[in-house]
Amino acid sequence: MTRPLRTAEDLVAAGLAPAEALPELARVAERYAVAITPPMAELSQTCEGVARQFVATAAELETTPDERADPIGDAAHSPVDGIVHRYADRVLLKANHACAVYCRFCFRREMVGPDGVRPLSLEQLDAAMAYVASDPAIWEVIVTGGDPLILSPRRLRDIGGRLARIDNVKVVRFHTRLPAVDPARVTDELVEALKASGKTVWVALHANHPDELTPEARAACARIVDAGVPMISQTVLLKGVNDEPTVLEALMRGFVEARIKPYYLHHGDLAPGTAHFRTTIDEGRAVMRDLRGRLSGLAQPTYVLDIPGGHGKAPIGPNYVHGKHIEDPAGVHHAYPPAQD
Repeated sequence: MTRPLRTAEDLVAAGLAPAEALPELARVAERYAVAITPPMAELSQTCEGVARQFVATAAELETTPDERADPIGDAAHSPVDGIVHRYADRVLLKANHACAVYCRFCFRREMVGPDGVRPLSLEQLDAAMAYVASDPAIWEVIVTGGDPLILSPRRLRDIGGRLARIDNVKVVRFHTRLPAVDPARVTDELVEALKASGKTVWVALHANHPDELTPEARAACARIVDAGVPMISQTVLLKGVNDEPTVLEALMRGFVEARIKPYYLHHGDLAPGTAHFRTTIDEGRAVMRDLRGRLSGLAQPTYVLDIPGGHGKAPIGPNYVHGKHIEDPAGVHHAYPPAQD
């Protein structure tokens, strides 16, 4: 397989969906973008946890009353096109709205893809940069989308050069799936283009199943880290993909072995047609409690919920403080301060 799968017919021809599902899959593809890179299409043949993330299904046609087109409230915090300013010291810069793959649970699925929001024009990018420069409290710019790493090195250098000239910006962070889903595109030229003179640059990798961390993906991440760009991870808790502690354990260990610090484990957002992916918060907390007793602190992500309506992220992991008692990883409660002998 040498080209991405982009249609319902492609999914059937690749053996990733049955022929009888074609009419419903065509309806899904009319509403939500479809793209699976050759490496992920190959993995999807053998790994259900990967296939479930990328292969469209009729379940996406079912919506629930609490789902919404903008589940985390980006629009409420967008002062100019391309900018989301929810927290005082950082902004999102949505440079483009296309991805190498389209996740079936994407919280921006109403905005991304060939028929989604158009990339920023030069005038819009100028206005976005002017906004960042106008607020001295903005310390970090998170370049997202879409997936910014599918942009050409020339465009990435332009973004980095613009940010390098803004004195109040100290940190630039790129959010991407590319090193896992299409690692060959992470060339030395692309990695060099991520750098912004005088700024600290980070890359956040989104991956949800340990099988995504193939040797090729790990090599792509090594090209980034070896160039002096540290990496962190983002993962979404997904039913049928990684809601078993052993799967998340393997993924988090894989991140650390690849020199990627686990960062966030996101609770599933209320995006349209994604109910079949969402766990309950109690189920997520149970998984995190299980990990606490068996996984190095270096490999522990923070379990968070993006509160619908644009109210920001809140940590929702297990609580280990019970009045004057502290719970240990085995579930045993201990008085603190300890009783005096």
